[in-house]
Amino acid sequence: MIYMLDTANLEAIKKAYDLYPLSGVTTNPTIISKENNGFISILKDIRSIIGEDSMLHAQVLGKTADEMVKEAVYLKEKVEGSLYIKIPVTPEGIKAIKILKKEGIKITATAIFTAQQALMASIAGADFVAPYVNRIDNISGNGVEVVKIITNQINIYNLDTKVLAASFKNVQQVHEVSKIGAHSVTVNPEIMDKMLEHPLTDWSIDQFIKDWESIYGEGKLITDIK
Repeated sequence: MIYMLDTANLEAIKKAYDLYPLSGVTTNPTIISKENNGFISILKDIRSIIGEDSMLHAQVLGKTADEMVKEAVYLKEKVEGSLYIKIPVTPEGIKAIKILKKEGIKITATAIFTAQQALMASIAGADFVAPYVNRIDNISGNGVEVVKIITNQINIYNLDTKVLAASFKNVQQVHEVSKIGAHSVTVNPEIMDKMLEHPLTDWSIDQFIKDWESIYGEGKLITDIK
């Protein structure tokens, strides 16, 4: 499983990268706009935190293939390191993916709601395909089932593309796509923190400390004991 963080908040990224086994950060125009700063400067600040080897996913805004390609090339010139350009799965987006693939630019196909969208993007050359799990659920679909079908299609046709499941409202959805073999997930900082939460874990730790301190003293660590 590849874990990524879905945010452009620098403090949240610093905290998560310090604690968790993350492989990248994903952004989109909505996430970027919340930070109320220069677009390229935000991406460069994220890069300075996560390092050159971590994946950074940034989305284009153009509606035509020519506009998307122009923006993708611009982003590649401005932002160093492992950069993935997010392209929506419109007809013009698929055209842009084909063009950018030939130019060696890494692509994440985004705004995916159906397995056919993902399959076509994969065959066009996308490195990642990003189905929106919770948004599919919100239109009376089954987001986890769509992820399952996409994952199976990639395996059936022996494609190099990875599934990057996105749009989660809770940990259970993340767990469900993990069970069916999704290659990667991107979650917001709140869900990332909750993925390790369990009351019995906290209780167990408290009990260990209580028992230890009853013998060795309050606040004592192993290194304090002879």
